[in-house]
Amino acid sequence: MTKRILFVFTSANRTLTGASTGWYLPEAAHPYYILSPHFTIDFVSPEGPHPPVDEYSVQTFPDDVPKFLQDPVVQKKLSTAKKLSEINPNDYDAIFYVGGHGPVLDLASDPVNIQLASAFYRAGKVTAAVCHGPAALVGATDASGKPIFAGKPSTGFSNLEEEMVDKVKDVPFLLEDKIISLGGKYEKAAEPWGPKVVVAGNLITGQNPASAHPIGEAILQALQK
Repeated sequence: MTKRILFVFTSANRTLTGASTGWYLPEAAHPYYILSPHFTIDFVSPEGPHPPVDEYSVQTFPDDVPKFLQDPVVQKKLSTAKKLSEINPNDYDAIFYVGGHGPVLDLASDPVNIQLASAFYRAGKVTAAVCHGPAALVGATDASGKPIFAGKPSTGFSNLEEEMVDKVKDVPFLLEDKIISLGGKYEKAAEPWGPKVVVAGNLITGQNPASAHPIGEAILQALQK
C-alpha cells in the first residue's frame, strides 16, 4: 500500500508588524517534487482550503510557479486542503511542515497542531519540518512529556538569517533561541543560507529554503527503510 504524507501549511497571512506572509513556495514545491512520485500527499492547514502563499517567495522562485502553483493537481490539493482538526494521524505515515514565517505565528501555539505533531512523533512516524516549519513543533512532546527537541540535534531558520531578512520584529520568537531553550542541540550550516538537514531518529529538520530539496531526499530515504 502506498504510504501517505501530510503536508502542513500555515494559515497566517500577516506578521506581527502587519507585513504579508504565508507559506514559502520552494519549501513546499521542492520536497513535493521528490516525494509525490512515491507517496500519496495530502495538504492541510489550521483553517483548511487556500492556505496563503508568501508573495515574496513567488517572486523570488519564479521557476516553481508553473511547476507547482500552476500544476492542476497541486491547485486542487490547495483548494481542498483539510483543516488540522479533521486529521486522524493513523491515516498517515509522515508529517511535514512547510516553512515561511507563518508557522511561527499560528502553528507554534495552535493546540490542535501541537496534539497532532506529538501524536506523529510518539508513534515513531517521520516528523519533518523546514526553515520556520520547526516552529510548528516547539509545543510537541514525547511520551514522557518532554519537548521533542530536548537533547537532540536539530536545525531551523537561524537568528542570523532572521536578522539578514530584517524580520526579527515580525515574529513572536526566534526559532534558534527557542530550540535551545527547549534543550535542543541547535545546528546550522557553516554559512547563512547554506543547506543543512539534521536527522535525529524520526525528527528531520532543515534550516532554510536551500534545505528544501535535501529534506525531501531525507524524508524519502526515511520512508523507504
